[in-house]
Amino acid sequence: MNRAYPGRLWRLLVMLTALVRAPAASADALSVVQMLREGGCGGLVPAVPLLRHNPSLDRAAEQLADGRSLTAAAELSGYLLSTAQSLDVTGSDESLIQRLRRSECRTVSSRDLREVGIYHRGSHTWLVLAATRSSSSVAPPAVSAAPTTSFRAPAVSSKAPTSAAPPPSSVLPSTATPAMATRALQLVNEARARGATCGARSFGPAPPLTLSGALAGVAVGHATDMAVHDYFQHQDLAGQSPADRVRAAGYHEKLVGENIAYGPQAVDEVVRGWLDSPGHCENIMDPRFAEMGFGLAAGRASRRGLFWVQLLAEPRA
Repeated sequence: MNRAYPGRLWRLLVMLTALVRAPAASADALSVVQMLREGGCGGLVPAVPLLRHNPSLDRAAEQLADGRSLTAAAELSGYLLSTAQSLDVTGSDESLIQRLRRSECRTVSSRDLREVGIYHRGSHTWLVLAATRSSSSVAPPAVSAAPTTSFRAPAVSSKAPTSAAPPPSSVLPSTATPAMATRALQLVNEARARGATCGARSFGPAPPLTLSGALAGVAVGHATDMAVHDYFQHQDLAGQSPADRVRAAGYHEKLVGENIAYGPQAVDEVVRGWLDSPGHCENIMDPRFAEMGFGLAAGRASRRGLFWVQLLAEPRA
């Protein structure tokens, strides 16, 4: 169940296009795969385009979970395989990242793989990464991973830019400008005004948020810390949760939520990615939140893309 926790009852998730609510394991595993492709497994191999979601491969992943071979699973799902790999994963975001980066990096970062399907049952998640016979010579459009996180990301989107890797950090903004924060607030409030369906949950219209300078400072600080020290988690290296950081800044919170992402190159892209990811979307649509802080920082180590942080809070009366 997804929810934010007040005060020290805060429950954290690790990572990527990332949030402070228990993630759907299937979305988390897919986010890890997309992040590793986008970042070249942390700089170990060249970056490759993100995978395109294919519902036929979702069915193949379910067949795989039922014990069928990868070839049989694809045939039963009507998918004409050219090449394919499968993964059966379980565990937390951080353990997934470490395992895939250490032992499956070249599998998930293969340029020959173009599409992905996913199926979740119990604590296990099955992923099928593949290319069709008809598309084996044509690269598909890249998709957005919101990345990005707590891994609650990504639901995939075909609207992401086609560049496989972010441009050098020297041409990216190093922090959020007032105009970027205003644009993020506009997009978030538009979504809250019309209501949204976040995975299996539907949300009616919610009151608009306002920008908070205090929350923005905390968001920029965490984005910068992740960029400088090359990690991607809600909990920082000092062991502080988002609620801890907000409290340390003198903000009197009743409830705090956080979305993080790595990789998107524009405000519209990162907000769209969060809204496409059920857990992140639930944070954005939670009517209890009243204020928002927004920040970003350019990576400086193995990950050269942008780190994004959105803080949401309900202040004490």
